[in-house]
Amino acid sequence: MPRSPLTSDDIEQSVRDAIKLFWRVRERQRKRQGSATGQKDAGLRAAVTGGKHLDGFSDICRKLFAGAGVEDAHVFWQSRRELPGFFRAEKNWDLIVVADGTLLAVIEFKAQVGPSFGNNFNNRSEEAIGNATDLWAAYREGAFKPSARPWLGYVFILEDCPKSQQPVKVNEPHFRVFPEFRDASYAKRYEILLTKLLRERLYDGASLLLTAKAEGRNGGFHCPCEELSFRKFAAALSAHAIAFARSQK
Repeated sequence: MPRSPLTSDDIEQSVRDAIKLFWRVRERQRKRQGSATGQKDAGLRAAVTGGKHLDGFSDICRKLFAGAGVEDAHVFWQSRRELPGFFRAEKNWDLIVVADGTLLAVIEFKAQVGPSFGNNFNNRSEEAIGNATDLWAAYREGAFKPSARPWLGYVFILEDCPKSQQPVKVNEPHFRVFPEFRDASYAKRYEILLTKLLRERLYDGASLLLTAKAEGRNGGFHCPCEELSFRKFAAALSAHAIAFARSQK
């Protein structure tokens, strides 16, 4: 029996709770990491090497699947999350749903907190594009038979701060960049990236949430545009899960 579906208010509150957990776990891990050895990872990496800071979003997705009638046993988010790739042997995703041999959904959760937005933005962009390209190539070649096309989602949490909001200079030694990138901040660049990932159909759902550290500790966040809201992400994911559950019946 499916659980009661999450309402819009439920989703809003759940996202706020997930944002609070994100900041709380980051701070806890930053303090605890290396306490046993007296050594800490360089920079803010200490806050994320322990994982768990995005578990609140995994929990929301699990509830969405449950509300659609997909059994929790089919949702893998702590272990057994590997899927074959085309350009590599396998990839360990953040959350996958495999029901009776059918790959139903694949979701990746990522975040970035300052101060090093520049290099990290390029790394995250290449990672998001490459992961999707690899998955769809593997699907095309029959790696997930007899699955129909799975649903691929991407959720990104970005620190809302002066460095993520200030315009970024572009380098054009030979050719002009596309105009939308000119004077765009890293927050705007992430908005452009996720919007293009959706419109190029590399991802079926994407959400970008901005959260300042002070407000985020109390669950504060905002989305730069409706197209990338978590509400739309959740609605698309739920629709896909409901359609699958009904087809099984």
